[in-house]
Amino acid sequence: MAVPWYPRSWAPLAAALTLLLVTGCAGGDVPPPTVESSSAAPAPPSDATPGTPTPLTSPDATDGGKAVEEDINAAVSVTTTYWQTHWPELFTGGYNPPRILGAYDGDTPGTPLCGSEPLPDDNAVYCPDGDYIAWDMDLMRWGHARGDAWVYLVIAHEWGHAVQNRLDAGLVDLARELQADCLAGAVLFGAAQDGTLTFEEGDTEELADALTALADRTPWTDVSDHGDASQRVGYFSRGARSGVKSCLPNVVQ
Repeated sequence: MAVPWYPRSWAPLAAALTLLLVTGCAGGDVPPPTVESSSAAPAPPSDATPGTPTPLTSPDATDGGKAVEEDINAAVSVTTTYWQTHWPELFTGGYNPPRILGAYDGDTPGTPLCGSEPLPDDNAVYCPDGDYIAWDMDLMRWGHARGDAWVYLVIAHEWGHAVQNRLDAGLVDLARELQADCLAGAVLFGAAQDGTLTFEEGDTEELADALTALADRTPWTDVSDHGDASQRVGYFSRGARSGVKSCLPNVVQ
């Protein structure tokens, strides 16, 4: 994925992702970290500026590491631009983006807290009380090695939880994780339609691979947490095809 040099039609890409749901997509041989959100109340976050990405650096950053950071910053920019642009068309009331706490290392002392608990190792979260999104860089590096679409999916998914926290309760699906997948699909393919994001060759396969790798039928994720591979790709594809409103309860598909 990339900030576009030119707009590209998004509809065939959504269809291709749906086709991958039917044909199947392997999740890889190495168990990945999990992606989940935390509902615990956080301690006050650091001095990250609301609505802007935290600068991401690593002591052992290589060229590949810098590429991860660049894709993360691009994903944050694309996602916040989509929601700021389209919120008034979709919902009443104003929209304020979540705070971007950004990168942390869950395997070191001083990990930021969500409530009384440190943010989880090898993970990504939206913490509602404090309204911030954060990600362990080990998760991002691991996934980015599979394809750059990974970081766009993780950030759009966690942003989906931030959106849920801004909606009336009746608009939040009981299957919160799958709804976040649907919202992620709506954002990424909607951004492609807007011309703020370009899908490159292989991106749909990378998205299906990421959704499959993080599915509950694999042994390294919690049962019924995020849905199995078919559910995850299905919900993501629904948002990709039909937009944000298709992700809301009681909407006829």
